Amino acid sequence: MSQEFGGRTGLQGKLTQWLRGRRPKDAVDDGGREALLLAAAGAGLPLAPAAHPAGYRCSCDRIGCPTPARHPVSFAWQTQSTTDRTQIERWARHQPQANFITATGMVHDVLDMPLDAGREALERLLASGIEVGPVAETDGRLMFFTLTRGTPEDEDEWWPCELDCHPETMDEHPGLRWHCRGSYVLVPPARLPGDGQSVHWVRGPEHPLPDPLSLLEILTDAGARWAGEDRDHVATAWPSRG
Repeated sequence: MSQEFGGRTGLQGKLTQWLRGRRPKDAVDDGGREALLLAAAGAGLPLAPAAHPAGYRCSCDRIGCPTPARHPVSFAWQTQSTTDRTQIERWARHQPQANFITATGMVHDVLDMPLDAGREALERLLASGIEVGPVAETDGRLMFFTLTRGTPEDEDEWWPCELDCHPETMDEHPGLRWHCRGSYVLVPPARLPGDGQSVHWVRGPEHPLPDPLSLLEILTDAGARWAGEDRDHVATAWPSRG
């Protein structure tokens, strides 16, 4: 089971391939889908059904859906989300094409960042002996699953979901999004529009959820390096005409 869910037995080979730029074989298939969903729920991640690809579009009826195959199917997803095995089995079998989201801010949060920065950060975290929990890869992003920050007594201490979308946090946490209360992410296995696009585990949900603050320094540093290289690339591509 450890190997199937990204455990330590099969992690080293998969991680080595992945860090070299080779994508590990996706587990997005009908045979392993339900088991992977139940493993996520068993780790405490509350799940709810989400939209799925319909060709290159979203399965929802919305014309020009801005987040195709990446959003819940119900507006009540926060109260609907559950770890109940029977309910998840029922959803998985009655909705065989559905993706699933996991609601953050209840048991866990998710720190996600650009893929290249995330790869650098993961390599550094593991080399430093820092406990790293489940990690998933989506299209162009790497998601680090952590314990939630809890419920601060001061309501002003709640952080917004997308830290890099706010001017006051842009320089402090470049490229980093912190999904907490009121947010969600797709949970593997999930399919995305396009050929072979998916969300899959790099490290499976059997890994204990770490304190998010234990990862933040290295994630922020890797994000800053990524942001600096990105700006340098733009400056090179569009030289100043001063």
